[in-house]
Amino acid sequence: MLLSNASLPLPLNQEGKEVNYVGRFAPSPTGPLHFGSLITAVASYCEAHAHQGSWLVRIEDTDIPRIYPGSEAHILRAIDAFEFDPDTDIIFQKDRLDIYEDVIQQLHAQGLVYACQCTRKMLGSNHIYQGTCRDLQLDLAHQAIRVKVSDQVIQFTDPIQGTHQSNLKFDLGDFVLKRRDGIINYQLAVVVDDHLQGITHVVRGADLLDNTERQIWLGQLLGYAPLQYMHLPLAMNDQGQKLSKQNMAEALDLSQPSQLLQRALKALHQPEVELDRPARMLQQAVAQWSSTYIPHQTMLEGIYT
Repeated sequence: MLLSNASLPLPLNQEGKEVNYVGRFAPSPTGPLHFGSLITAVASYCEAHAHQGSWLVRIEDTDIPRIYPGSEAHILRAIDAFEFDPDTDIIFQKDRLDIYEDVIQQLHAQGLVYACQCTRKMLGSNHIYQGTCRDLQLDLAHQAIRVKVSDQVIQFTDPIQGTHQSNLKFDLGDFVLKRRDGIINYQLAVVVDDHLQGITHVVRGADLLDNTERQIWLGQLLGYAPLQYMHLPLAMNDQGQKLSKQNMAEALDLSQPSQLLQRALKALHQPEVELDRPARMLQQAVAQWSSTYIPHQTMLEGIYT
């Protein structure tokens, strides 16, 4: 287990009491927030507070070369504009790189990771890593670091997406925790910080569904408590593409937070809320929130164009 001094103070609910539900919104600053991001923020916020729990915000910015100029500032402005009220201070993963390095060393001491010298050109089109470097005992410096997987079925049940399972050995192979250029992989950082922040429930988009088995596996290796996962259907544009930064989705108009909140709740098939200042709308949304209303599908076509 990680040293206790790496942990963060566990959050309390808005009444200052300990909680059994801790959720989070964890955007990556590779571009400004778009409407799909808002759907995730609203759903995670309402689900947490409907369970009398806490809701945290974390900026997932370990991939420093991909940070889009001004996007972190836009995220923080959006949190304020929509009057979300995180229950702890916002943390930035780029400030916590030494923690992730310590975890890699911990896993290495247990023989659970190894250095890999394979390049994309060497691997070709095969997306399942065959363990080429697993027994070479290469020095960790200046190499990619992979975690070992086993012949084991990992299964979880998502309240929206149903039951999913994967045998990582045959579906993926040993996967990367740290790239050769030194960038910490998303899979490692998210698992470590969810644990250290006391996260119990993860509400996020269905585009991250395939990451879940990898994160469950890492959590098991590190002895972390299991999490509950809920993957929301994705907002699509009129070309049938998911709203994303890669598809140049329009940035949220922070001058119209109340109107956008109404649209987000409608997209999630929640009861209508009165147009008001965002904090009051969120309060009403929480009071009548039910995740059972969310469509049990992976895509919400034509939600926002």
